[in-house]
Amino acid sequence: MTRERLISLDVFRGLTILLMTIVNNPGDWGHVYAPLLHSEWHGCTPTDLVFPFFIFIMGVAVPLAMPTKTWDDTTFNKILVRSLRMFCLGIFFNYFAKIQLFGLDGIPLLIGRLIITVAVGYALMGNFSSKVKNILAFSILFIYLFLAYSGIEAYQSVRLPGVLQRIGIVYFVVSLLYLKTSKKTQIITGVILLLGYWAIMTLIPVPGIGEANLEKGTNLASWLDSVLLKGHMYRETITWDPEGILSTFPSIVNGIIGLLIGQILQREITKTKKASKIAIAGVALIIAGLIWNIVFPINKSLWTSSYVLYTTGLAATVLSILYYVIDIADYKKGFKLFLIWGVNPMIVFFFSQIIPQALVMVQLKNPENPETQINLLNYLYHFGIAPFFNDPTMASLAGALVYVGIWSFILWTFYKNKLIFKV
Repeated sequence: MTRERLISLDVFRGLTILLMTIVNNPGDWGHVYAPLLHSEWHGCTPTDLVFPFFIFIMGVAVPLAMPTKTWDDTTFNKILVRSLRMFCLGIFFNYFAKIQLFGLDGIPLLIGRLIITVAVGYALMGNFSSKVKNILAFSILFIYLFLAYSGIEAYQSVRLPGVLQRIGIVYFVVSLLYLKTSKKTQIITGVILLLGYWAIMTLIPVPGIGEANLEKGTNLASWLDSVLLKGHMYRETITWDPEGILSTFPSIVNGIIGLLIGQILQREITKTKKASKIAIAGVALIIAGLIWNIVFPINKSLWTSSYVLYTTGLAATVLSILYYVIDIADYKKGFKLFLIWGVNPMIVFFFSQIIPQALVMVQLKNPENPETQINLLNYLYHFGIAPFFNDPTMASLAGALVYVGIWSFILWTFYKNKLIFKV
C-alpha cells in the first residue's frame, strides 16, 4: 500500500489553523464577535471546533502516513520522540513570558528570550539523527520539570498542560493503537473511554465537595487538576485546566475516530464510496452527540463525551465534502490559501503564540498620554488599525485578519521555497 497525501486533508488542516489564528489574535479582547469566542460553559461555538478538529485531522493522517503497519523499535522511537517534541513545544509557550536572565529587563531580556526561543524551536523541529532528537527532547522536558518544581519563584506557577501537549499525548496513543490493534479493538477502546468518562464524571462524588456535578470548579476533573497540577494550571485564580488530566482521556477518542476515518480512506473502494461512508459516519456522530447532550451536555472545557461525538461528526462531514470537491471532482481553485496554511501548521502553532508575547514586552510612549507607556502590540492596533473603523468589534476582527495576512505571506514564502517544518 503506497503512502497517500490528500490535498483535501491539507486544506482542512489549513482551514482549522487559520481559524485558530483568527480566534487567538483579536485586536481587542474586549470586542470580539460571539462566534469567535469559546462557549461560556455548556454549548459549542465555531471557536470550540478548532481544537477537536485538529486532533481529528491528526488521527486521519496517522494511517495515511504509515500505510504499512511496521512495528519495531525504530518505529516506536519515532512515535515517542515526535510526541515528546510536540509536548515540549507546547510547554515552551507557557515558559516564554517567565524566562529570567541575569536580572535583565526590557529589550535586552526580550532579545535573550527570543534567542532561547529560536534555540528551542530548532532543537524540537530540526532534522537530526534519531539519537540526537531523543537526547534533545528528553533533556528539554527534564529542564521544564526541574524549573517548574525547583521552587524558583519565576517558574513556580508556570502552566504545564496545553493544546500541543494534549495533541502530543493523543498522537502517541492513537499511533500505537493503529499499529498494534485491529479496527474492532480501536472502536471498543473509544466506546470504553467515552462511557467510562461519562460514568466517572456523573456518578463519582467529588472529594471535599459532595455529589458528582458538571459545574465550574466543583466537578471531578477540576478536583483532580487541583490536586495533581496545583500551581501549574491555566490561571492561578481557577482550580481547573481546560486541557487538564481527566479530560484528556475522552479527547483520545477524537483521534481514534479520525484514525477510523483514515482507514476508510485506505480501503480499496471507489473514492465516491469513501466520501459517502465518511459523510454517513459524520451525520450519525452528530446525531449521537446531540442525543447524548441531553444528559451529558456538550462542553469543550470538560471535553464531554457528547462533545467528542458532535465535533468529530462535524469534522467528518466537512472532510467528506472537501474530499469530494477536491480529490474526486478535482476542483482545486480557491483552496490554495488553505493548502499553504495546511502543510506548515507547526511553525504557525509555535511562533504565532510567541510573537504577541514578544510585542507586549516592547514599551513605547503613549501618543495620547506621553506620561504613560503602551506596549507595541496595543500601539500597532490602536493607532494603525482601529482608527479606520467606527465599529470596535469590526476593528478587532480586522486586527486578527491583518495578523493572518502577515502569516499568509510568510507561509506562502515557505511554500514557494518548499520549506516544511515538522516535529
